[in-house]
Amino acid sequence: MANIFIYPSNSLILYDLVERFGHKPLAVMQEIKKKVTTAGIDSPPLNITPDDPKIGLKYAAVEVPAGVRGRMSLLDPLLESAEAAILVEDAPIGFGCMGCHRTSELVGFLIRAKQIPILEIDYPTSDDAAKDFVYKISEFLGGLEQTLGNNGGEQ
Repeated sequence: MANIFIYPSNSLILYDLVERFGHKPLAVMQEIKKKVTTAGIDSPPLNITPDDPKIGLKYAAVEVPAGVRGRMSLLDPLLESAEAAILVEDAPIGFGCMGCHRTSELVGFLIRAKQIPILEIDYPTSDDAAKDFVYKISEFLGGLEQTLGNNGGEQ
């Protein structure tokens, strides 16, 4: 079982596919749930700890908009534990918009820099492309155990 980073993060179809293949999906919904259900964070809608801005600064300078740093503080534990990734390119806003193109560029750069197995796939725009989309994801997920096993879980 591998930790699979999913981006765009709120793609429920990818989350479900990853689980069906026996892997652990890593998506921002998990981190948001922690923020809104953890006792001790009693300032909705902010739901941040004093450490969250510091985590965001790990990825982006203070001059970068706060939204980028905030998103990166949520994505940090996911990026750190990712053993493989699925990145969907050119998706429409409703598929998994993270609200910030700069954050998306940074996330793509950071995932690629980890040198882990990555499936970069275009968002499907037809029925045939959708079938191919699911097929490519299933092939990637099905082959991960062997890929990660040959490299001791690292690449």
